[in-house]
Amino acid sequence: MSGAATERQFVILEDRGILAVTGADARPFLQGLISNDIDRVAADRASYAAFLTAQGKYLHDFFVAEHGEALLLDCEAERRADLERRLRIYRLRSDVTIADRTDDLAVAVAFGPGAVTALGLTVEDAGAAVPFAGGVAFADPRLAAAGARIVLPRADAEARLREAGLAPAAREDYDRLRIGLGLPDGSRDMVVEKAILLENGFDELHGVDWDKGCFLGQELTARTKYRALIKRRLVPVAVEGPNPAPGSPVLLDGAEAGEIRSAVDGLALALLRLDHLARAEETGATLVAGDARLTPRKPDWVAF
Repeated sequence: MSGAATERQFVILEDRGILAVTGADARPFLQGLISNDIDRVAADRASYAAFLTAQGKYLHDFFVAEHGEALLLDCEAERRADLERRLRIYRLRSDVTIADRTDDLAVAVAFGPGAVTALGLTVEDAGAAVPFAGGVAFADPRLAAAGARIVLPRADAEARLREAGLAPAAREDYDRLRIGLGLPDGSRDMVVEKAILLENGFDELHGVDWDKGCFLGQELTARTKYRALIKRRLVPVAVEGPNPAPGSPVLLDGAEAGEIRSAVDGLALALLRLDHLARAEETGATLVAGDARLTPRKPDWVAF
C-alpha cells in the first residue's frame, strides 16, 4: 500500500541487482572503464557512473558504493549478467574478483520529507554515505531531491527499513518522483548501444568526471560536450490523455520531435529534439504522442 505523500517512505527495488568488485586491483580496473572517478568513492561517499561502448554509446549505468573491501555496483537486475560478462572481458591478469550478490543483498530507495535524515545522512549532501543495517545507505549522487539509496541484507531488509521509521510505498510512488525530476532509469530510458550520456543529463547529474583521464568511450563523450553536439535531451512531460507506450513517437505539427521513454500516472520522460522543444515553447504548439498531449516540464537542474 502506498503511504501518504508526507511520509518517510521506502521501496525495495526488485529490478535492481548487486555486483561486488573486490581485489587489490579493483579500483584501477574500474577507473579505466567507467565514466566517473572511482577514487572518489569511499566509505562516506558513493558515486553514479556508466559503462560505454568504445564508440561512447550507453551500455550500463550504476551506482558505486564502498562496503568493507568491496565496491558494490547497484545495477539493473535483468542485465547484471551482461555487465558482469563485459567487465570480465577487461579483467585479464588483474587481481579482481566480480561476484553477483543479488541473492543476499537488496536495493531500496528512501524518499519523502525526513527520509534522508532518518538514515543518518545530511540533507542536500548528494552522494554522502553511511553504514546502515549491515549494508550502506547513500544520498542519491545524482540529485539530493531524489532521496537516498540503500544496499542491505535481503533477508531482513523490510524490517530494518521500518525500524528506521520508514513506511512502505508503491513502486509507482518512487517512479512519480524520479520521472518528475527527470532522472533516467537505466535501459527503461536509455537505449542500449544508441543513447549518449549527455543527452540524458549525465553531466549535470554528476555521472561523468572530466578530469579523471581516459575511460572506455571517453573520446566521443568529451567531443559531444566540448563541441556542443547534443541535439536531444531527456525531459519530463506532463501527459494529458492515455500514457503513451515507451518508444511512441512524439510529434510537433506532424513532424517527429522525439520519443517517449518511461511513464507513470500522467507523467513521462521523453527524449526530445532541442530545436523542436524550443519551437514548442516559442510558438505554443502542442507536442503529441498517440492520443495524448504533452507539456514539457524542464527541471531546474538542466543546463540547456
